Amino acid sequence: MPPVAVVTDSTAYLTPELIGNLPISVAPLQVIWEGKIYLDNIDIHDDEFYPRLQVAKILPTTSQATPAQFQEIYTRLIEQGYDILSLHISSKLSGTLDSARQAKDAFPGAHIELADSLSTSMAQGWQVLAVARAAAAGASLKECMVIAEQARTNSGVLFVLDTLEFLRKGGRIGGASAFLGMTFNIKPILELRDGKVEAVEKVRTQSKALRRMIELVEMQINHRTPLHIGVLNANVPEAAKALLEDTVEYFGKSNVVEAAITGVSPAIGTHAGPGALGIAYLAGM
Repeated sequence: MPPVAVVTDSTAYLTPELIGNLPISVAPLQVIWEGKIYLDNIDIHDDEFYPRLQVAKILPTTSQATPAQFQEIYTRLIEQGYDILSLHISSKLSGTLDSARQAKDAFPGAHIELADSLSTSMAQGWQVLAVARAAAAGASLKECMVIAEQARTNSGVLFVLDTLEFLRKGGRIGGASAFLGMTFNIKPILELRDGKVEAVEKVRTQSKALRRMIELVEMQINHRTPLHIGVLNANVPEAAKALLEDTVEYFGKSNVVEAAITGVSPAIGTHAGPGALGIAYLAGM
């Protein structure tokens, strides 16, 4: 039985520490800014991106990973003898999965399966890790597909934004449009639901919004354990550290088998904006 490799994209924002020696390859999305194309999290990183975004008069745009990028990755993995599971950002947010599908068509007869995470950021990342860990333990491609479906069902992400303007200008506002025009001290809590950005609640003050976000995660988890918890942040690392500590304490260290802080890749940060904080989870796996 051939080994399985997992291909994902840069919006999962998996750190090298999380990837370790797992069979994971990453295709970067593109950030286009003032006529220049940057490969997400390769040519442009958080420490440069968010300070520049904060004061930018011309905002960046984003573009999906290309079929050529996937063909290059698939070629290398096939030559190494791998079957491939390609798991990507929600098809309702990006055309990246379609690029992967086009690339797959260039390899008739190869064992390549595609999966839609219906998510992004660390919620997508937890799905990728679940599959890659199973693959490293010897799971077949068919078994990895089942695990991918289970992980998608058992994962989610909620987030609090400083402003909805970046979502609005980037055309990813979705159901969050209901919160446009809020006063400054009202913080929107949003989630990815069925692959799209949807409004959840609006809360007064950042601290209350973060606390409420933890409570909403608890409702979604619905007592399922063990828990993998990831806090994602758009260049606010100290706030992320505090949020992770509060979240782990809330759920209990004995229930949280894995906790991580990750950034928000520039391709997602273009739409989320500076200061975004979120909680991504995988429960019961």
